[in-house]
Amino acid sequence: MSSIDLTLQIWRQKNNDSLGHLETYPLSGINTDMSFLEMLDVLNEQLTRAGKEPVAFDHDCREGICGMCGAVVNGIAHGPERETTLCQLHMRNFRSGDTLVIEPFRSRAFPIRKDLMVDRSAFDRIIQSGGYVSVNTGGTPDANTIPIPSQVAELAMDAAACIGCGACVASCPNGAAMLFTGAKISQLCLLPQGQPERRQRALAMVETMDREGFGNCTNARECEAVCPKGISIRNIARLNQEFLAASLLEG
Repeated sequence: MSSIDLTLQIWRQKNNDSLGHLETYPLSGINTDMSFLEMLDVLNEQLTRAGKEPVAFDHDCREGICGMCGAVVNGIAHGPERETTLCQLHMRNFRSGDTLVIEPFRSRAFPIRKDLMVDRSAFDRIIQSGGYVSVNTGGTPDANTIPIPSQVAELAMDAAACIGCGACVASCPNGAAMLFTGAKISQLCLLPQGQPERRQRALAMVETMDREGFGNCTNARECEAVCPKGISIRNIARLNQEFLAASLLEG
């Protein structure tokens, strides 16, 4: 079992209305088999024993599927490993003596709640505006009764892999949510079950995205580079196609 010593510079902020700052914490004897969040657990245990306030951070399943966790590590959302959530990032990816600067996902649409925790409910409101189907899809076995070309099904499933973590927004120089919104629109517009609301969905979700204060896409592709599920920016192109068609047909 190998271990490493680290210097952590972590963003501390009481709430969205207060000023934040970086605090430095030395940490020694970190097992390289630990995940990044387990490393933060060790730090918080030490802070608690010292009578200090622990670092607040988002987490839930710790299996890379819920989209709750997320922080910027040395300038990269979710850290240096591609297609890896923060909870699945292991400390063996770092070297003893490294300094890790850990900050929250920054976006006007993601207000900071405390330390590394941000409010990503703007994503929920985008989903609520159009991320649903009204048709009766039946039970699980009924899915196999609707013929769908395998290529179309694969594209829809690739888009549906989005976990809504917000890394795309945090990494985008414009704070755009178009990769997230594009993935949600794609997974439904490609399938027959998503056709009834297809046009209205594109209009409503884009309108909500803009109202929440997200920026516009300029094809920097930073979102695609940090997405833990490898969502392609082709979904942004599909979003633009759906929105343009809906604007012409519904407008």
